[in-house]
Amino acid sequence: MQLLNFLVSVTCFFLLLFSIHLLFAKKGNKRQNLLLASLFFARIGQIFTLLVIKSGSENTLSLIFQLFSPLYFAAPACFYLYITGFIHNRHRLTKIELLHFLPTLLAIIHVIPWPGSKLNWTLIASQLRDNGYLFLTAENGLFPAYFQCAGRPLLTAIYLALSWHAILKFKTNDDQVSHDDYGRSWIIFLLKVATFFQLAGLIPIALKFLDIPLHHSFFILSNCILLLIILMYALHQPHILYGYLLVAINWDTKKPPAEMSVSVPEEVSEPVILKTIERPKVKTDKQKKLNLSPEQTASYAILIQEVMESEQIYLQPGLQIIDLATRVNIPVHHCSHVINNYIGKNFRDWINGYRVAYFLRQYPLQSDKITIEAIAYESGFKSQATFYNAFKKEKGVMPTVYFSQGTTRGGV
Repeated sequence: MQLLNFLVSVTCFFLLLFSIHLLFAKKGNKRQNLLLASLFFARIGQIFTLLVIKSGSENTLSLIFQLFSPLYFAAPACFYLYITGFIHNRHRLTKIELLHFLPTLLAIIHVIPWPGSKLNWTLIASQLRDNGYLFLTAENGLFPAYFQCAGRPLLTAIYLALSWHAILKFKTNDDQVSHDDYGRSWIIFLLKVATFFQLAGLIPIALKFLDIPLHHSFFILSNCILLLIILMYALHQPHILYGYLLVAINWDTKKPPAEMSVSVPEEVSEPVILKTIERPKVKTDKQKKLNLSPEQTASYAILIQEVMESEQIYLQPGLQIIDLATRVNIPVHHCSHVINNYIGKNFRDWINGYRVAYFLRQYPLQSDKITIEAIAYESGFKSQATFYNAFKKEKGVMPTVYFSQGTTRGGV
């Protein structure tokens, strides 16, 4: 019993640590952080539920059951949205994606202790203890019992299949957003782990079929041990630990290329495109002070621009120069020097130029659905004032004037 309590405590501590960190992390993709934190909270709830079932405490079971049930229904959708968000580099949940959480809303309605409803928690606890969750037939909320015992496994199976389909399509489709090897390894590793745990959840069916007693201690121990093994693996993989679980920095092993050309979008060209490597116009004393050769400076400039264009990190409203420097794995003062002296802009104006260009690509696609200000927020601007000032600085006029002139000329 002491070993069980120790493993549960350690496992829940790590899961809670990652969950809280992801919820309040200021760096990384907030959308992805929130979805992953929800998955960890759901796993904590599952461990607690198994522990409470084993203890036989009816009052605690009713509280845990009603508290975590909606999160169990949300977990499959969160997992799928995390996978697709990673593949397509999404930073916000769209209105259409929110529809995935309709079963969660139904689960909340289901577990609310409505006036007049009297649930037999003694019977519920007995069935969970003897036969497991998949064979729960006692009334446990507003809807029929199969809403819980059949609805959750069905949602899990559907979203797991959709996630595998998205991954397989991603691996064979060159049009998807590119990721480094560590990113691909992480997302495939996560999918395999989730698949393993879901398949392991079907063991009670086999035990029931073979008429073998169900021992919750075994499932609690196995869950905790496997989770700890996975966490230990992540702790020894700094690109996974600091890139996706403790998103303090974004790791990148890319080396500055010796020579590279950058493609220019057809609709709206990105600001300050460096098509070829040219000798930078940097003072010799500064180069000596920074210990940067002209070739290094040019390579850094192209590497910085490649990250900005391919990963679109300018869409993050709170992006700072330290975030960009850690992303490309170069010192901050080198990054600042390259932007100011080689590219010829300060950091804020440079990233705002990318945001304005992104806004101009999105405006024709979304102007009939949302306002200019909403598109500006999606483009990475923190406020309307910042957007309008940046737009005027880039284009010389305000957005309304710019679009009216574009219409008279025959389009933007």
